[in-house]
Amino acid sequence: VQLAESGGDSVRAGESLRLSCEFSGLTRHTYSLAWFRQVSGKEREEVAAIDSDGRTLYGDSVKGRVTISQDKAENTLYLQMNSLKVEDSGMYYCAAENWLLLHAKSGFRPGDFQHWGQGTQVTVSS
Repeated sequence: VQLAESGGDSVRAGESLRLSCEFSGLTRHTYSLAWFRQVSGKEREEVAAIDSDGRTLYGDSVKGRVTISQDKAENTLYLQMNSLKVEDSGMYYCAAENWLLLHAKSGFRPGDFQHWGQGTQVTVSS
């Protein structure tokens, strides 16, 4: 599985940004895709996830401000982020895992995914 993120940028607080992740090699019809972010010195934090059934989950810090979606025809995952805050800054990673479906009670964690992209940097200034 290969993943390539793009769309990271430096923006002002309150602005919007859309990240993209082109993926390939997901050979199963059952899978999950997710966005995580990481700030230097801190653990990777869950942002949003979507599975092959269209079920979505969001991290508490971004609920109501971000939307995850996928274009199956184009093999592209998106993350639309609105009302960006300074604390949204970080390296954003796309992740994928075959045979994984999302469940609201269990959430999603970095350890659930074994395939990762190289990341795209988002910087939000006040």
